[in-house]
Amino acid sequence: MAEAIANHQHIVIKKSLFGRKAVYQPTGSPVEVIVNEYSLAEGDRLERLLQLPTDRLDAELKQGGAPTPTAVGPLRLEVCRSKDGQFCAAQLFRFNDFKYHAVSEWLACEGSDAAVLSAIVGR
Repeated sequence: MAEAIANHQHIVIKKSLFGRKAVYQPTGSPVEVIVNEYSLAEGDRLERLLQLPTDRLDAELKQGGAPTPTAVGPLRLEVCRSKDGQFCAAQLFRFNDFKYHAVSEWLACEGSDAAVLSAIVGR
């Protein structure tokens, strides 16, 4: 997912003495990375949630809450979001054959849709 974020039209990678950081260019907000692991049951729910349009995703998350992460699980959700909440990207992976394989498409949202997608890891 790092390559997809780096190639996004509104993300700029800035180099510094301490490494690199991604910045959401329209607002200048730094992008943080959240990586959570999930059980199979929660992973199935995540896979379904990531396929919903943002209005339905918002309703589902308000009704059932965000999926609950686990300490160690076979599914990993990677989320990159700007600290100001104006950009969010997510992708779900499954561990198989000693590697993580993408389960969902890479999904990026901006503006109010970004806040909805970001809520998938908790509000």
